Amino acid sequence: MNIIEMHSQGWKQLQERRAQLPHALLIAGQRGIGKFELARNFAAALLCEALSESGNACGQCPACGWLAQGNHPDLRLVQPDALGEGEGSEAGAGEEVGRKKASQQITIDQVRALDEFLHVGTHRHGARVVLLNPAEAMNRATANAILKSLEEPIAGTLFILISSEPHRLLPTIRSRCQTVHMRPPPAANAVAWLRHAGVGDGEQWLALAGGSPLLALELSVKGERALLDSLLGQMSRGKGLDAVAAAAAVDKAVKAEKRPAPLKRSLEWAQKWLFDLTLGSQGLPPRYFVAHAPQLLRLAQDTDTRKLLAFNGKAIQYKAQCEQPVNSRLFLEEFFLNYARLF
Repeated sequence: MNIIEMHSQGWKQLQERRAQLPHALLIAGQRGIGKFELARNFAAALLCEALSESGNACGQCPACGWLAQGNHPDLRLVQPDALGEGEGSEAGAGEEVGRKKASQQITIDQVRALDEFLHVGTHRHGARVVLLNPAEAMNRATANAILKSLEEPIAGTLFILISSEPHRLLPTIRSRCQTVHMRPPPAANAVAWLRHAGVGDGEQWLALAGGSPLLALELSVKGERALLDSLLGQMSRGKGLDAVAAAAAVDKAVKAEKRPAPLKRSLEWAQKWLFDLTLGSQGLPPRYFVAHAPQLLRLAQDTDTRKLLAFNGKAIQYKAQCEQPVNSRLFLEEFFLNYARLF
């Protein structure tokens, strides 16, 4: 099963727009479900010169050959340097470029570099496509530069913005895009896709990833396992947690990560753990950490729902804070000190 078959409903929504193509599409949905891969397939279909009856790119024409080599003259991929050349996966990110830390933002220079591309004729007299991934990686200056292009659309040009957090985009940008809301694929489709990718226990990883199959695949092979294992190793201690030692251990794992925003991702995992712990306080099974159900139920006996709900709210504030420059060690110490107080 390929990404199009896994997202058959989402692919149908995209195909329905071919008859009257807008100048900008916003493909929105949770991280790791395959939005970027679907967008890339749609761009390939728009540029293909011998489209199949199913509406997919043929894979054989000159345009498809250029796409396979990553150098089609009528396609531009704009993304943070941290994602790496040609790597737009929502589940992970790239490494540092040389000795300079790779940018996690789409810069205004990248947008300005589109000027010549947008104002010369297309090479094959067909569509021209710009992929922005993830769109929320634009700062305000970059977003305003893109907005100018969206306000003065160029014939035959399609901007495809991919976003896991569309609420972070300027309202003026959202209003100039047709939005396609991508849902996580049906569990059966996602598990079949994972099985095809060589993941035997797909149900467990899919639950942990919140229904996102690409993130589930990343976790099942390598991905965030070191970071996740370090975090869970501390949070599962409950009333036996040493907050300062926990902060030191997780901070070490955070600093060893080469992909962007490890502190933010740690908080996202912590929020999922707290959500399952809250369910456990009500005697309910976990949603994410299904393999840790007995442990969560035991921990839940040492706290109560009221405290957990209050700390869930605090965790939302923590997540917002960690997106700003912070001292990760001190930040984690405060987090774990407050977490320990639950028990």
